[in-house]
Amino acid sequence: MTDSTIALASAQVIAARAKPAAIKAFFDDATNTVSYVVHDPATKRAAIIDSVLDYDPAAGRTSFASADKIIAFVKEHDLAIDWLLETHAHADHLSAAPHLQEKLGGQIAIGEHIVTVQNSFGKLFNARSDFERDGSDFDHLWKDGDRFQIGEIEVTVLHVPGHTPADNAYVIGDAVFVGDTMFMPDYGTARADFPGGDARQLFQSLRRILELPPETRLFMCHDYLPEGRDNYIWETTVADERAHNVHAHDGVTEDEFVAMREARDIALSMPRLIMPSIQVNMRAGHMPAPEDNGIRYLKIPVNAV
Repeated sequence: MTDSTIALASAQVIAARAKPAAIKAFFDDATNTVSYVVHDPATKRAAIIDSVLDYDPAAGRTSFASADKIIAFVKEHDLAIDWLLETHAHADHLSAAPHLQEKLGGQIAIGEHIVTVQNSFGKLFNARSDFERDGSDFDHLWKDGDRFQIGEIEVTVLHVPGHTPADNAYVIGDAVFVGDTMFMPDYGTARADFPGGDARQLFQSLRRILELPPETRLFMCHDYLPEGRDNYIWETTVADERAHNVHAHDGVTEDEFVAMREARDIALSMPRLIMPSIQVNMRAGHMPAPEDNGIRYLKIPVNAV
């Protein structure tokens, strides 16, 4: 069956090669996260993707050094921010979207299936009644196949569940920001064992992205150092992933992938910042409301997961 959204996105990628988006990456060493500023050189309209709020879990303190590097870049290049895009509710870092919105403007947006994550984790954290669980913490919720523009650059939204139920990839001009579907070819793919995650869906989602034209640029949300590599990189292509991804290259069957992914995931420890990250990111980067003493708290469920 033809995937009409991928067909439209493929046509977009081919048409955009003559006037590609400008892309600036910001790598956060503490969480191995890559944030991006993507802009249209003709209009200077821009989007920020997967920002990072610095967080010291031992002290319970946040800071803005990582986000402020993005702010400085945006101001230096006189860019206008339209969107603060999240690929999903991250489990390994806190989003700086509210801070960036305050300083630069723009709408905070994520996929519509964030409501599934909000319901699941809202129960786990026993979130109070002021947490709506309907996606309303975000300014906009995307559906699969939604299209919009950053200046004159076309964007197509892909719903790519598996890592979480709410993962999106953004096809911006001729580039795709893949979130946590896949990593660089020598590192493989993301885990699929979080609540609502599914290894079979993850395989289907990443192979869906890999149906785009071979020259399509792919930008990772994270990079880690596999054995034999000592430099961080986060850009590859559809062709390279199809030929060399150590978990999901051409020829790997869905059943083989599921067996591999589930066996690996059961041995993985939880991300260091999963508890604070999810509580903040399911609220679009906002902290929980202050309690009656004026202090905001992040909860740690004990022996619950």
